[in-house]
Amino acid sequence: MPGVLQAPMTSTDAYRYVWDGRVQLAGYSPYRYVPLDDTLARLRDPILFPGLSPSEKSGVRRDTPQEPVDDPRTRINRPLVPTIYPPVAQGYFALVALVTPWSAGTLGLQVAAALIAIALTWLLAVQHPRWAALWGWSPIVALEAGNAAHVDVLAALLITAAVITTAKRPRLAAVLLGAAGSVKLLPLLLLPAFRRRRPLVAVGTFVASYVPHVLAVGVLVLGFLPGYLTEEGFEDGSSRSAILALLLPPEARQLVSAALAIALAALAFHRAKTDPIALTCCWLYGAALLIATPTYPWYGLPLIALAALAQRPEWLAVPMAAYLAYGSYGHDTRQGLIHLAAAVIVVSALTLRHRLVAESGLTAAPLPTNTGGRDKTHRHRNLGRIR
Repeated sequence: MPGVLQAPMTSTDAYRYVWDGRVQLAGYSPYRYVPLDDTLARLRDPILFPGLSPSEKSGVRRDTPQEPVDDPRTRINRPLVPTIYPPVAQGYFALVALVTPWSAGTLGLQVAAALIAIALTWLLAVQHPRWAALWGWSPIVALEAGNAAHVDVLAALLITAAVITTAKRPRLAAVLLGAAGSVKLLPLLLLPAFRRRRPLVAVGTFVASYVPHVLAVGVLVLGFLPGYLTEEGFEDGSSRSAILALLLPPEARQLVSAALAIALAALAFHRAKTDPIALTCCWLYGAALLIATPTYPWYGLPLIALAALAQRPEWLAVPMAAYLAYGSYGHDTRQGLIHLAAAVIVVSALTLRHRLVAESGLTAAPLPTNTGGRDKTHRHRNLGRIR
């Protein structure tokens, strides 16, 4: 991926990844210490801290609450607050930091993310060679994995592996889903789709990943998560649910969003009895993004993988819309209309697919979980799978 050769363009998250990994290797917890804490001064380098040398004092005190703002002395975002990333993500950061020299900056993470993206392309190609191109050829994947090195690509790999293995090895699938949730919390939204695949094992895996950190730092393991939820408007609904914001005030859309989320979870729980799990996970994850409407395109990386696995290309409209919304930050109405357009595309495609099924007079066939590298289904089954 050519993006590996350039510094991250869409966000500065990768610099925080590098720092978190380095801090852990030095024997400290990124949940306890903020990047500008002078306790960690010896870990600074000119790439992460171009305006602050190891011998200089930052003036940051641990016992004083700090604001989640950037500081021109470092490329790490929100350097006055602890990390937000869960334990499996932290383990990944530490592993990459172990084999990456400081002088390489974010390169180690960019290469690692690119290799994960390639591995996921292979995994999808084993299932559906033609549909794997939705992931393998996606410019979003190249930009957000190969260049920006977003950890969401690891979550996408674990989710895809969980879906693929669920039929033959449900316990392993549950462990993989729990691990994905410990990379980025969003994959836990897929638990209703795993109702018959040991969801408690997934929850147990997620909880177990936190145990060592809880023993080390106690409640500090939450890091900046509570502050992030407030900052992103999840607490009062002020800057979330952009589609609902076109019609409803913050308090009302927060309640409506919660009701929609519960309804979708219940529907997924019910449909998991009969529908292919890849299909359920795809629409459940995509619908969750349409409800919350995060303006970060990299949140859609798992959805791209699920769309390829479920053979539902219309869902690519959701991460594509996030780019336009990302560029329209501060223009709430414009953001809402952009996400609404993505929702219209998805609904239109679903309606057209159901109409084609009705006109053909065929019953939709289940998606194959493994084609052995080739699509050997008959033509009438391909028609029946349109839904």
